[in-house]
Amino acid sequence: MKFSKGKCRVLYLHGNNPMHQYRLGGDLLDSSFVEKDVGVLVDSKLTMRQQCAPVAKKANSVLGCIKKRVASRLREVILPLYSALLRLQMEYCVQFWAPQFKKDKELSEIVQGRTTKMIQGMDPLMKKG
Repeated sequence: MKFSKGKCRVLYLHGNNPMHQYRLGGDLLDSSFVEKDVGVLVDSKLTMRQQCAPVAKKANSVLGCIKKRVASRLREVILPLYSALLRLQMEYCVQFWAPQFKKDKELSEIVQGRTTKMIQGMDPLMKKG
């Protein structure tokens, strides 16, 4: 199996990194400050902040589709859809990147709040808390 040099990149980590240029064979490797591996975006500070916003955006679009296409707002209808479609998006790689920042956690809570408001009879409960 041949090694693909075009797919190799150097991810510089923060700190006292002198940012050397690396070669593979005779070719210089491109550098990057963000890389995607196994579907997870990792930046040079080893935070996954850039992972949370696209996941929340995709979950919001799935929620919008559910809201437009499903007439019923009963708990028995919405919760299985949430579990099957939205929850998978929201928990994708959560064991690895677990939101570290308040702003990222709030993105997740906004999607969950929108889902709760969609369920018939749950809206008054949201206003009390």
